Amino acid sequence: MPPIVLDIETQNTFADVENDFKKLRVSVVSIFRYDCDQYLSFVESELNKLWPFLEKADFIIGYNSEHFDMRVLNNYYVGDLLTFSHLDLMKRIKASIGISLRLNDVAAATLDMEKSADGFKAIQWWKEGKIDEIKKYCEQDVLITKELYEFGKNNRQLFHKSLTGEIIPFAVDFTMTQTGESPSAQLAKGKINMTLPL
Repeated sequence: MPPIVLDIETQNTFADVENDFKKLRVSVVSIFRYDCDQYLSFVESELNKLWPFLEKADFIIGYNSEHFDMRVLNNYYVGDLLTFSHLDLMKRIKASIGISLRLNDVAAATLDMEKSADGFKAIQWWKEGKIDEIKKYCEQDVLITKELYEFGKNNRQLFHKSLTGEIIPFAVDFTMTQTGESPSAQLAKGKINMTLPL
């Protein structure tokens, strides 16, 4: 299966759980499937439906996902999602220019797109039971991540604003090397168990 683009929202913040990743709870996970041009969203109780998509994808694409999303999802997964082949756009950006940039800042400068909300608003929506609002927001973040990935892959550069407001290009490399096995390869070799068939 082609790559999967992923983003998550949580029910609580680091401040709520004293900076303990193991206590962070998922509210919504959204993905984009390249194989059928489809967005899907899952609430916490539906995560068993998510795992097969991640397990069969060639690799997973996210933004700050290696440090955050995968670690939170590991609270639910029977294996280790950090062993999956993964492209964290923020990590590649930092490798290129030496600093981490917010998704919204890169998207605004590169794509003229902006996030519709933020993680704190999504937590408020969770408390209010507005699950559909969280799904729409999370899927929009997935769309922005997807568009940044495709722009960077095709043009080998992205843009950000300087402190003076100047839009500055910088080089990125979003190619995937064979430094790690894809989830599907690990499945074939019996290194991980597939949770559910697709």
